Amino acid sequence: MNVGIGLPIGDPTTLLTWAQRADDGPFSTLGLLDRLVYDNPEPLVALSVLAGATSRVRVQTEVLLAPLRDTALLAKQAATLDRMSGGRLVLGIGVGGRDDDHRATGIDMHTRGRRLDEQMAVMGRLWSGEPYADGVGPIGPSPARPGGPEILFGGFKPAALERVARWGDGFLSAAAPSWAGGLFDTVRAFWKEHGREGKPRMVAQVNVALGPDEVIDDARANMHAYYAFTGMADRMVDGLLTTPTAVSDAIARFTDLGADEVMLYCYGLDPNQVGRLADLL
Repeated sequence: MNVGIGLPIGDPTTLLTWAQRADDGPFSTLGLLDRLVYDNPEPLVALSVLAGATSRVRVQTEVLLAPLRDTALLAKQAATLDRMSGGRLVLGIGVGGRDDDHRATGIDMHTRGRRLDEQMAVMGRLWSGEPYADGVGPIGPSPARPGGPEILFGGFKPAALERVARWGDGFLSAAAPSWAGGLFDTVRAFWKEHGREGKPRMVAQVNVALGPDEVIDDARANMHAYYAFTGMADRMVDGLLTTPTAVSDAIARFTDLGADEVMLYCYGLDPNQVGRLADLL
């Protein structure tokens, strides 16, 4: 089982420390959330810095709100990061559900799924070296991986799960094990229905905080602020795993469900959590 770390978003200046410690440890991937109207680092910029400060771990958007971005520029940015990091970029993508993020970019929330499908078609062509359109040439550089970086889709609705089979390489699940199993099965069914070879990669996300009370309190406060827009912030915070046993049990449950990787997402800023989580592995 591969285990990655989801980085805290509260203070960008701490992320180099987190990344370098994770790169020296047993972790497979560094993940970073995306929002626009929020006090968080822009993920492609931040992960570019972290990729340059590390040599081994993958860097993953978790998830990038692609419909908020210009398609051609996003394709170029992702290809650049993938190429310069030696193929370590994993592009986790979703449509987003925050009205203010969409209002800030003038994107219609009601058509964001359709827009994402259109974006994937365009980016796939560009990453394969094809022209953007009649009279508009290719947009480089070529990504490290032929055809583009690895793509994971996040989401819960059938359209999002089918998108994995249509455009992606795998699924990024933010659901608890009791719910994730059904989502995994649905993704696998769509994969077969679309005639895809092999199997989709399954990545699970677990919210964790390990350390003294102040670390856990910090994580809970940051989680509550991040999920306040949902009206279910208290419920989300209640799901935070705060003991080594709880974290280990979650990894084991996702292993039993066939997950290929578990991302341990941290909202508390203390980078000593990297060592505490490494001790579990």
